[in-house]
Amino acid sequence: MSHLPRPEPGEHDDYYTRYIELVPDGDIVETLAGQLGETLALLQGVSPERETFRYAPDKWSIREVVGHLIDVERMFAFRAMNMTRAGGVQLPGMDPDVWARNSNAERRPLDDLAGEWGALRRAHVHLFATLGPDAGERRGIASGREFTVRSFPWIMAGHELWHRALLVKDYGVSAVD
Repeated sequence: MSHLPRPEPGEHDDYYTRYIELVPDGDIVETLAGQLGETLALLQGVSPERETFRYAPDKWSIREVVGHLIDVERMFAFRAMNMTRAGGVQLPGMDPDVWARNSNAERRPLDDLAGEWGALRRAHVHLFATLGPDAGERRGIASGREFTVRSFPWIMAGHELWHRALLVKDYGVSAVD
């Protein structure tokens, strides 16, 4: 079993509970690793003509959703690493819409975005797998809220599941068989 058990409610902002609740019980590092293949298979099912599809005018395109996954993957790992190494740090928040507008994801092919997300996920699986035994309990502030290090891989996994479900439901994406 992972040394990063499911976080308790007081270990993260309440907003993130909706993501953490999506993650099945078990070893979070194994969950993060398993999601890698599942998400990449789903993204391979998107034809080049559909990459810029938006299900509503004010919603992100499929490319922008993946760009958002990249940004959030980086941000949560950065938070975890800062809190692991320094403890007690205070880190800024993010506005996902501003970040999406400035990400350049809309101009990048989906296979390039998926490759970047996959590379990040592989690196983050390794990061979380190799943390010291007490690292998960360290705390810091992000977006004005207190978090433990161990909350971040669970939030990351749940956030990915949330957006994967939206890609299926709202964007009509299905995995390649």
